[in-house]
Amino acid sequence: MAEQATDLPVGEVRKVPRLSKSKFISGLQCHKRLYLEIHQPYLATPPDAGTQAILDMGTDVGELARRSFPGGRLVTAGYRQAEVALAQTTEFMADETIPAIFEAAIMAEGILVRADIVERVPAAEGIPAGWRLIEVKSSTKVKDVHLDDLALQRSVLVSAGLNIVSCHLMRINTAYTYAGGEVDLNELFAIEELSSIVIERQAMVPDRVAAMKAMLLLPAPPLIEPDRHCFAPYECPFWAHCTSRKPERWIFYLPGAKQIASQLAEQGVVTIDEIPEGTKLSAVQRKVKENVEWVSEKLEAALKTVRFPVHHLDFETVMLAVPRFAGTRPYQALPVQWSNHIESDQGELLHHEFLHTEETDPRKALAEALLDSLGSKGSICVYSPYEKSVIEQLAEFLPSLRPALKALVKRIWDLHPVVKEHYYHPEFNGSYSLKEVLPALVPALRYDDLNIREGGQAASEYYKMVFVETDWIERARIQAELLAYCKRDTLAMVELRRVLGEKAKSW
Repeated sequence: MAEQATDLPVGEVRKVPRLSKSKFISGLQCHKRLYLEIHQPYLATPPDAGTQAILDMGTDVGELARRSFPGGRLVTAGYRQAEVALAQTTEFMADETIPAIFEAAIMAEGILVRADIVERVPAAEGIPAGWRLIEVKSSTKVKDVHLDDLALQRSVLVSAGLNIVSCHLMRINTAYTYAGGEVDLNELFAIEELSSIVIERQAMVPDRVAAMKAMLLLPAPPLIEPDRHCFAPYECPFWAHCTSRKPERWIFYLPGAKQIASQLAEQGVVTIDEIPEGTKLSAVQRKVKENVEWVSEKLEAALKTVRFPVHHLDFETVMLAVPRFAGTRPYQALPVQWSNHIESDQGELLHHEFLHTEETDPRKALAEALLDSLGSKGSICVYSPYEKSVIEQLAEFLPSLRPALKALVKRIWDLHPVVKEHYYHPEFNGSYSLKEVLPALVPALRYDDLNIREGGQAASEYYKMVFVETDWIERARIQAELLAYCKRDTLAMVELRRVLGEKAKSW
């Protein structure tokens, strides 16, 4: 049965809503997503802290990109002030002394777009004056979704009577190494002309828009089943709504590539339990289908390869789109925090931690404190290859500490493959991430009681604490929450080793 929209009074004719860049992209991903965004937006799941941090970073990058166009003017009217924004844009376009307009509002064919940058191109040698369309993204490469975005914008701008000379994507250049001082915007940003491919895609815009507008006049959302499209190019905020009535072991909860789940669904398979015998599954998928606790006979031996004192290490890093420290690149992972729970052979537990709270390069101070904490003896227990890569990057950056840091790498003992190869619990749901494993084996150490619960949120809060927040009380609050989160990760490894040891002995 189709879902009924609840916002339209009986007998009232639905009006075609105005589309925008973001709504068009939503419609390309899924007509149902577009319908719900416009008619029932309250059904969406708000973005989590990590997703919001990415959105905020995109806003910051967009503001910085404007500095590359001195003399440009910003249309200040908000996205809900369409008429004011259109009037401001018209005023700026009429003023030939303004070389570029930021957030220009253009409307045609019932579509309102806010173009990141339109740069004025003066007439020259018989060539009429026009505009260069520039889309700004915090991305490091050109993606299909960017091309579709530009295609819609060009279609609207041309329909509005503008002469669009060329189309460009302005993105982050990860090859840029910051030398200190003022950021070199010409190096930080790469501007790629994409005119030919954008014009080619523009040919599809009218039919796509017409289909979306017709769909939006329906009294209820289109019947579209959740599938792989729900995650590309972005994770749909209506996933929870659209899957709320699915069975607990719905086939799309099978871990791994969603292509397998799609193929099984096409065959009429609804739940994981219905997967036919003989279906080719990965080892993890097979465990999910069997849905029973499993302990390898080699688990105890694997756990005993650890050497005391056991250091349980976890890093937190930040990836700045705009580098702030000399010698760093955009989106380079910079360690800013670590936690180390040290367990003796007698079971005694000691905790060390480090958090860089100043607006300076954290790496040298962090590495020196880390070496003091880890000493020269015992395994360094981690739960991914990430800690190893962070230490190796520190060694490359700090020649004076390189031998000591490289010696740490030889002591790393990764708990993740031990769990993955020798233990499974149905509550893992096919995931061996710490956030899934911990609640199943050590429910007392769930992350629910923490304000910071995942790495993306930690990075966002760290950035806020160091580079944005000026209130010392708020900074202290964030600092305490960051320390609590990182501490939980390393204590989790201590308890996981203990519980796994008990499982191995009793199985």
